[in-house]
Amino acid sequence: MPHTCQTHLKKDETRDTAPQVITFGCRLNSYESEVIKDLSHQAGLTNSIIVNTCAVTKEAERQAKQAIRKVRRIYPDVEIIVTGCSAQISPETYAQMKEVSRVIGNDEKMKLSSYLKDKDHERVLVNDIMSVRETAGHLVSGFEGKARAFVQVQNGCNHRCTFCTIPFGRGNSRSVPIGEIVNQVRTLTHAGYQEFVLTGVDITAYGADLPGKPSLGQLIRRLLALIPELKRLRLSSLDPVEIDEELWNLIGNESRLLPHLHISLQAGDDLILKRMKRRHNRTDAIAFCKKVRSLRSDVIFGADLIAGFPTETVEMFENTLRSIDECDLTYLHVFPYSARPGTPASRMPQVHGSAIKERAALLRQKGEEALKKFYQSCLNKKTHFLLESTQKMPEGHLLQGKTDHFAPIRLETSSDYAIGSVISTQIIEATPQGLIGKEIK
Repeated sequence: MPHTCQTHLKKDETRDTAPQVITFGCRLNSYESEVIKDLSHQAGLTNSIIVNTCAVTKEAERQAKQAIRKVRRIYPDVEIIVTGCSAQISPETYAQMKEVSRVIGNDEKMKLSSYLKDKDHERVLVNDIMSVRETAGHLVSGFEGKARAFVQVQNGCNHRCTFCTIPFGRGNSRSVPIGEIVNQVRTLTHAGYQEFVLTGVDITAYGADLPGKPSLGQLIRRLLALIPELKRLRLSSLDPVEIDEELWNLIGNESRLLPHLHISLQAGDDLILKRMKRRHNRTDAIAFCKKVRSLRSDVIFGADLIAGFPTETVEMFENTLRSIDECDLTYLHVFPYSARPGTPASRMPQVHGSAIKERAALLRQKGEEALKKFYQSCLNKKTHFLLESTQKMPEGHLLQGKTDHFAPIRLETSSDYAIGSVISTQIIEATPQGLIGKEIK
């Protein structure tokens, strides 16, 4: 699901240096942007800015186009290369923009040849993503300005949810071999990273295309066994009905797997889930959350929810609203339904825009209440957090980061820590914006 733009423009740093990359969208895009930086640097590309787009919603695409126009205003003579899911799905849209120099697809963006400085490139280079059969391993040495490391384990999706265009931007599911993942994580632990996120489009589909068909749980078990210095591991979005037995065992017994899981829920009404062509129903989602809590009582859940899916009645929406309590969800990623061209859902009877906004607001309100309740439950408890930013204060430093449960936290200290450090803390206050901690030495 989309996030805000992750890279800010740096004035006067494009002409003689490796390209800046502006990233929209998911954690997988964040990982791929680091690959793009490395490849473009190796290729000797300069005086360029690369925009790595997202296609999940209309808003994500609007933000990308807005960023492209802004880049051109600030840098009138820079080469603007557009890539990512939106560029893969609708290359002609970006080719028509006068600000854009080149458009390259999701497969091409991961190839050195696409960035060679002296090569005569086609203005639009986008292949048939469905013909791609492998996910090439790329060794990333670090993530500029980020405290945690993202590691791609899988790409693409074999499922065809009726609202989603991502398979047309990413292709079919394909997995990265375990050995390449181990090498990547080992490289990044040696670079000092202490927290990792395994990313992909549908990571619970991991391994089905590899020899021996290793599962996601088997991958994680081997990763943790082979790299004992890997202390903190998170997973990106999980499908609640595709958890293998090895992963269930890890959830219950592996403390290095942090106690925060995000599930791809989308709705809490059975008929809407069926019309979405999801693999789970309401009972499956509730049972998943109960089983996880029975194995590890301190786990909290995040979930993606779509408000106003086509044909959704008030009663159907209320089922989704109730599922927040029934699944005991804490972090809600709420998305007003956005019709994607060419998808089956775009041809279904649509919910009125005002009703979509109202339902999204109710879901977000419910999410704020769940967060407040969770923050209050943290008071006086001890935990750890990953330091994401630090600010010099008159009498020390203001530290900010995310706890084991991914709650935002800040504390003031006289100690000076490096970004990416893991700090022990006791929670002394809960605010609407997050937690306030006291350093434990």
